[in-house]
Amino acid sequence: MRSIYKFLILASFPFYLAGCSRQSAEKEPEKESVHEKSDIVTLTPEQQKLSEITLGEIELKELSGTTKVNGMLDLPPQSLVSISTPLEGILKSTNMLQGKRVAKGALVAVMQNPEFIQMQQDYLDYKSQLQYLKEELDRQEELAKENVNSKKALQKARSEYQSVSARLLGQRSKLSLMNISFSALEKGQIQKTFNLYTPIAGYVTQVNTNIGAFVSTTDVMFKIADTEHLHAELTVFEKDVPKLKLGQKVRFVLANEEKERMATVYLIGREISKERTVQIHCHLDQEDTQLLPGMYLKAYVESGVSKVEALPNAAIVEFEGKKFVFIEQPPSRSNKTYRYRMMEVKTGVAENGYTQISFAEQIDNAKVVVKGAYDLLSKVKNTEEEH
Repeated sequence: MRSIYKFLILASFPFYLAGCSRQSAEKEPEKESVHEKSDIVTLTPEQQKLSEITLGEIELKELSGTTKVNGMLDLPPQSLVSISTPLEGILKSTNMLQGKRVAKGALVAVMQNPEFIQMQQDYLDYKSQLQYLKEELDRQEELAKENVNSKKALQKARSEYQSVSARLLGQRSKLSLMNISFSALEKGQIQKTFNLYTPIAGYVTQVNTNIGAFVSTTDVMFKIADTEHLHAELTVFEKDVPKLKLGQKVRFVLANEEKERMATVYLIGREISKERTVQIHCHLDQEDTQLLPGMYLKAYVESGVSKVEALPNAAIVEFEGKKFVFIEQPPSRSNKTYRYRMMEVKTGVAENGYTQISFAEQIDNAKVVVKGAYDLLSKVKNTEEEH
């Protein structure tokens, strides 16, 4: 019986091994085919012809770095005038309107005030007194030479003369602020009104009063701006200030225009604001009387010109957040195909249709696809989707 039992076990063992082997084969997972990304794009002659690929070389271009800033057109202080009255009073007449062009020295307002009449009377009175006191002083000096009068009398005459002379000079200065004609006044012609004139030529930008209104010395009646000498006032962040130098060129575009204008950095502010910005004063290369102060602009400050390796913008493509170009590879002799290698690049300054580039590895005498790069990129994408 024991022999029969051993025979049965030995006979069944091969079947057991076969079953285990079959089961293990069923449980073993199949290896998935892994697609390895390739940086080589291959084109057949027909594809090459349809893509119209054009090759070029890496060029040395003079590109300037730029700093993007915002700003506005403004006027220097000497080109903007606020017209006020040196003596309060009532506005009798004016013909000022916003936008009106006025010449330097033009009449802008006629004012009236009874106190103005009194000021002229005081002037004539002081002038008359001064004439009498001058004669008295001369007489006392003659008597003093002959030792006829006392020294005290001479000092009194001189003191009175100097006092009235100072009053006359002060009154004359006050009246000159009202642009009075002293030649007419000294002939006895007392004026009832006084005139206000503009010290510059320009355009009326503000009219803050009207005929019959009472105007105090602190009121701004009119504002006149000379827009022939506008400048660009730029706001630059603190981190960009070291890039700026006097004489740098600025390209700017007004908010309501597409035309690009040029300016030059003239002054760089020496104070940082609470917003961590600095004001930059730029002179326009070409004046334009049609521009108005307060216009907003976007500007690019050029931070110097240097020769760098660059390619046309069309040669650079973006894929998965990175920048690439396609380099021509030696053709395949077996099947006569065209081959291009997709290489990552770092980009820098972009200007006038060219972009500064740099490769991670050395590239010598390489032919670069400058036209048709997007067609090659499409083929790369399609290949990735298929896999």
